[in-house]
Amino acid sequence: MLISDAFAQATGPGAGGLMGNLTSFLPIILMFAVLYFLMIRPQMKRQKEQKAMMDALAKGDEVVTSGGLLGKVTKVNDGYVTVEISEGTEVVVQKSAITTLLPKGTVKGL
Repeated sequence: MLISDAFAQATGPGAGGLMGNLTSFLPIILMFAVLYFLMIRPQMKRQKEQKAMMDALAKGDEVVTSGGLLGKVTKVNDGYVTVEISEGTEVVVQKSAITTLLPKGTVKGL
């Protein structure tokens, strides 16, 4: 015959080993670490700051809502905040709708 038989070579028991498996997963581990430090960790920090700001809301604070309304907090309940947006005009919004706590004296005319 013109074609000879081909035999597979057997590798030894320690050919790939633990280091071979670890180096194949190293890029995935590095990508997860980069995602954690660039995306997940800053988002968790922002959420913690937002929660601390909502817990610290008090009467007289000047705030901005997610809808863009600027006003002064007149009443704080468990899940809701009453915001005075002009003299005699108050709106009730959810605490989660408060996006920014402004420095005192920012909102004029209230």
